[in-house]
Amino acid sequence: MTFETIYGVSQALFLLYLVTLTGGYLLLNAISIFSLRQYFEERMGEHFPQAFTGYEPQISIIVPAYNEAATIASSIQSLLQLRYPEYEIIVVNDGSKDDTIDVLRRAFELKPFPEAYGRDLPTQPIRATYHSSIYANVRVIDKENGGKADSLNAGINLSVYPLFCCIDADSVLAQDSLYRVVQPFLLDHRTVACGGTIRVANGCSVEAGRLKQVGLPSSLLALLQTVEYLRAFLSGRQGWSPMNAMLIISGAFGLFRKEAVLKVGGYRTATIGEDMELVVRLHHHYRINDLPYRITYVPDPVCWTEVPEDYRTLRNQRIRWQRGLCDSLAGHFELCCHPKGGTVGWLAFPFMAVFEWFGPAFEIFGYVLLMIGLGLGLVSFQVWLLCVCVAIGLGITLSLSALLMEEMTFHLYQRPSDLLKLVLVSLVENFGYRQLNSYWKLIGLIRWIRGTKAEWGSMIRSASWQSQQARPGKN
Repeated sequence: MTFETIYGVSQALFLLYLVTLTGGYLLLNAISIFSLRQYFEERMGEHFPQAFTGYEPQISIIVPAYNEAATIASSIQSLLQLRYPEYEIIVVNDGSKDDTIDVLRRAFELKPFPEAYGRDLPTQPIRATYHSSIYANVRVIDKENGGKADSLNAGINLSVYPLFCCIDADSVLAQDSLYRVVQPFLLDHRTVACGGTIRVANGCSVEAGRLKQVGLPSSLLALLQTVEYLRAFLSGRQGWSPMNAMLIISGAFGLFRKEAVLKVGGYRTATIGEDMELVVRLHHHYRINDLPYRITYVPDPVCWTEVPEDYRTLRNQRIRWQRGLCDSLAGHFELCCHPKGGTVGWLAFPFMAVFEWFGPAFEIFGYVLLMIGLGLGLVSFQVWLLCVCVAIGLGITLSLSALLMEEMTFHLYQRPSDLLKLVLVSLVENFGYRQLNSYWKLIGLIRWIRGTKAEWGSMIRSASWQSQQARPGKN
């Protein structure tokens, strides 16, 4: 077989990969549109809280924090304003090197409060536990550094309620977030986990822990991520959820049944993608053991989080995400095409393995192949340009379809200028940024294969979306 033949076959396989990838996501988009329409028809809207008054399960909110002094106070203030009958807030300071614990002491008037607690899950040593003297439902754990998974396990150990909600320390929740995300647990007793939609807070206005105005970030990197988040949640998770095949619940906001999580051993500290790994493990456990369960998704925009605005932090974040995905899928590969795997094992797992696990290698190889072919004269400029246009055009189609779903449903970005920006970003991201993301993911894949040690990375917080906060007062 000649080199030209090998090149031609490789080029055809690359185009087939792109077309199949886009076709899969467009099919998910179609499912998402149908399920979103059904969701809005069935949603109880403003009457939802009254409909279930007296039946809402108690919730423990766990907030792992590592070097989060810039945003931790406003995040907890946001949680204190949630409209929900009974919940507790457990902040876990994971050996922060900044003044996170001091900020918490001042803002919430913490007092040492030694207490007995279960040790169902092993964790790093706990230095001290505190209770707020002005908020009865706020507790703080100060522990040795062990990573995010270890912090979540510590929070689970000290939690007292049947459901726990894990959120990032840089996040702000909408006031009805808990009502929205608990809905699947009330409607279906089989529900063991539910994820909510994450939106980009950069460019928004937050006062006293409450979202006041939705806006777009001024940073190009943050704008690009805004479109990414729309695509990931409105088309990806919303598409898999009706099939009970959603493999990822974002660590920034998810609600879990405590009993189910304890049954599978809590969060694993050996992986950096603890959020996805736990969800895949829950699928694995319940599928293999023929147990009824539901893992679902709530599309309402319920959580706003800050995204990186500098190149280095974003790069490191994406590399960690890819390593976490590799860990999660490799650790439960038995689920792939297992006789009891159902839609998870036969659809979602193979799709994620081909297009997300090893997809970055295929994509980067394909782009390099196109450049080599043009340089060596193996393809004409017209054919090369056609291939590039197909690759870019398919990416634009996915981004614009996600933006269309946003406009058809939530329409949060109401200013015409914001909508125009999002359309332009949906076009621009395919000329370099999407390829750069694939390159970062490829680095993550290579580091995972090599077994390079990874840690819970910190992020530079601008906190530009927050106003100056006054010290919290009593309710």
